[in-house]
Amino acid sequence: MKDNNLYNCINLQGNIEFVDLSANDIRYQLSNLRHLTFEVTDACNLKCKYCGYGEFYSDYDKRENKMLSMEKAIRLLEYLAELWNSNMNISKDRHVYISFYGGEPLLNMPFIATIVDYVENRLKCPHRHFSFSMTTNAILLNRYADFLTKHRFNLLISLDGNDANSAYRVDNNNKPAFDSIVSNINLLRNKYPEYFEKYVNFNAVLHNKNSVEEIYRFFKDQYNKIPSIGELNNTGIKPEQQKKFMATYRNVGESLHQSEHYDEIERDMFIRSGSYQTVTTFLHQYSGFVFRNYNDLFFEQQGIKTLPTGTCIPFSKKMFVTVNGKILPCERIGHQHALGEITDTGIQLDFEKIAKKYNQYYSKIKEQCIYCFIKRSCIQCIFNLEDLETSCRCRGFTNEQSFRNYVNSQLHFLSQHPEDYYRIMEEVIVE
Repeated sequence: MKDNNLYNCINLQGNIEFVDLSANDIRYQLSNLRHLTFEVTDACNLKCKYCGYGEFYSDYDKRENKMLSMEKAIRLLEYLAELWNSNMNISKDRHVYISFYGGEPLLNMPFIATIVDYVENRLKCPHRHFSFSMTTNAILLNRYADFLTKHRFNLLISLDGNDANSAYRVDNNNKPAFDSIVSNINLLRNKYPEYFEKYVNFNAVLHNKNSVEEIYRFFKDQYNKIPSIGELNNTGIKPEQQKKFMATYRNVGESLHQSEHYDEIERDMFIRSGSYQTVTTFLHQYSGFVFRNYNDLFFEQQGIKTLPTGTCIPFSKKMFVTVNGKILPCERIGHQHALGEITDTGIQLDFEKIAKKYNQYYSKIKEQCIYCFIKRSCIQCIFNLEDLETSCRCRGFTNEQSFRNYVNSQLHFLSQHPEDYYRIMEEVIVE
């Protein structure tokens, strides 16, 4: 009886009304943008087998060793500055990350240096504080360590674990890159230990030559760091590459549960672990103990207005600009879904057209969402669904029994880790 009462409280907390996305919603998000990422080049000095721009995939623009135009990037910064300085900006003194992505971004260092100088010294945006970040394979890290340290770049270095784990990370002559990468990492750590401790982190890709435990142990032992571990992107796969892709693909959750030191690794990874991410979402969405503002605290929620699926409102988390000047909501979305572009004369972003496009997508799946029991905490991005342009079905649809199982599994996890309830509630902020 107690379980049923608790379930009913969770299940019935707040009615959900699906609404349409408006042009004003998109303008608002741009006016409060928190993360801008430039694909500064599509060239790379490695040829990783599983690369998102490699042999497995088909949903990206052709790689032609291009460099992103500095003039176009500055044009976009000026366009955004007008919005950041407008009356739709409600987040005064917000921190904005300017990120550099590739390819390998350090192959276009003149672009990076120019943008950093422009943002620090010439961009007129008094209500924004800017920080810089970069994802790099570290092959050229020895050349530019001084610059990155001077400007306090948040550095995310890609490496898949030890020598054997990183066997897919090879140069354009198919020679292993591990020794060069580790040599440059160690150089940076030895020369700038305080910077390394505070600003450097690691990202590993899980595949059939490593495991969560091997990745975790390598970075913990070598650098006392907890890496981010990601799965291969499973959208945009070429039909003829499906078999090879599946032979390479590994699931993070399954690999973690196969670890000999499962509990230690999961607790150390904390919010980077799938289990903690799931239970955090559960607590924030269903517990009734998390309030985003004073209105939520003092007034019972009579209804929640939201959009179907867990797809981010365009630019609510970031803006991604490809080397060809295409504008996307993030780097994980196929380039065919660009929302606009930077041209030689200006910024082409039609907010009405974008809203209409999204609403058309939502209309195809809204009926499924209405009857889904996990719609309050949905994480399904519509751009990861098959047949999006025609008809589509959500693989994550959850009926009532499945939702009951979901609730029970979260409560069981919390009963096994009672101390982590307080850690989640005190340390984790979900925006």
